[in-house]
Amino acid sequence: MSSFIHQHDKSQTINHFAAHVSAGKVKFFQSAGIDFVSGKRQGVYMWDVDGDKQLINCHCNGGVFNLGHRHPQITQTLIQSLNELDIGNHHLISEQRAALAHKLAQLTPALPYTVFGVSGGEAVDLAIKVARGYSGKQKIISAHGGYHGHTGLALATGDEKYYAPFGENLPHFDQIPFNNFDSLKDAIDDHTAAVILETIPATLGMPIPDPDFYARVRQLCDERNVILILDEVQTGLGRTGKLWGFEHFGIEPDIMVIGKGLSGGLYPMSATCFKAKYESIFHKDPFVHISTFGGAEVGCPVAMQVLEISSDPKFLAHVNEMANVFAEGFARLRQKHPHLVKLRQLGLMMGIEMINEYCGPLFTKAAYDNGFLSIYANNDTRIAQFLPPLIIDRATADDLLLRVDAALAQVKKMMGM
Repeated sequence: MSSFIHQHDKSQTINHFAAHVSAGKVKFFQSAGIDFVSGKRQGVYMWDVDGDKQLINCHCNGGVFNLGHRHPQITQTLIQSLNELDIGNHHLISEQRAALAHKLAQLTPALPYTVFGVSGGEAVDLAIKVARGYSGKQKIISAHGGYHGHTGLALATGDEKYYAPFGENLPHFDQIPFNNFDSLKDAIDDHTAAVILETIPATLGMPIPDPDFYARVRQLCDERNVILILDEVQTGLGRTGKLWGFEHFGIEPDIMVIGKGLSGGLYPMSATCFKAKYESIFHKDPFVHISTFGGAEVGCPVAMQVLEISSDPKFLAHVNEMANVFAEGFARLRQKHPHLVKLRQLGLMMGIEMINEYCGPLFTKAAYDNGFLSIYANNDTRIAQFLPPLIIDRATADDLLLRVDAALAQVKKMMGM
């Protein structure tokens, strides 16, 4: 049987990547001393293409690998799907898309309609289009340091550093500090169509909002006739210990965006789920928004299996059990490492907060040296994102805490503390 891994020499792969994909990425990783080309991957682990470096994946590509790499049930589902299905035709009524949307509606009864896409950015774009189309208003409010994607409207919700290299931002977009209710209240006016927030902003380093923040935001949006969009691309599908992150705050959005983990790590899938009344914007022309590969029929059974696993109460109980293991472990580590400020945590959505902006990048390098992948938060580099697969077991969690201990010690040494 032929293998797709290690068909080429590692150095040749790096050279080809630099010459034809991204010279900048190669230069960045080489300068950081992270000499890694993805090879075999299974469960919580990934290996270098040469097989001589193993990492516990604690980045998970922002939640793509919530269920680990190549989950057996997910993989088998895709294999079976390939025996019968292909992309399908987005113009036609689809059994597979209908079944998947029905399942989402069962899991989020307040949001019975779904439009599928292939990326979180695409799904965010549609959420904003729906909000503007229904309300007839244009202004969109988002949070400083948040991240909703690199596509057109999604990009416009983000920080300047993401859109400035490509020109000026689009009009009618405004930002306020996250978890600052008074700033949001001041920003909303008669032209505001929607407020869009990540339930927990990952690229900002997982700041946990005040317990009553979202309840107040929900009430304000209702009072001012503003649509509330929650981006659950990373917080959804069990990452926080509940199926949806917003469940922790006792509210429901008007529109929810999900992606990444919905793919099962095997087939790209995102979704924009919304209240029934917003579907009316598609009545005049049901083809006014299309996505050729959105909700590809061959991928729908994969996403269905992801939902079945992620919504299982036993699975969510396991996530919360592992969350307690890490909470207790980091409490011990904090006593040992004074540069570790605290663990920002909601379930297994975690950010390791350290004393200054150099710590996150240094921790990423130290983590790699100690056998796990953890990427610093790009919009707050004091923080290292810490997102182990939700399937992690107790033994691996305990092993991982030892590796974190060693990485924190290495950061302390690199900082001359």
